[in-house]
Amino acid sequence: MSKKKLTYKEAIDELNAIIEQIKDSDMNVDTVNNNIKRAVELVKFCKSELYTTEQNINKILEEADLN
Repeated sequence: MSKKKLTYKEAIDELNAIIEQIKDSDMNVDTVNNNIKRAVELVKFCKSELYTTEQNINKILEEADLN
């Protein structure tokens, strides 16, 4: 079975959920550690998606000679 590709919106939603869990609960150290590791992965993913989108938009604008 193939893995579903994470979307930018899903990553942001998951990040927001992690932030709320950290703010609103008394998590143990292991859970906080795992949440922070996952949050870092999600931030890296989002940065990559934004960079790729910016590059694609710039390419489209260059090809349309609008830049």
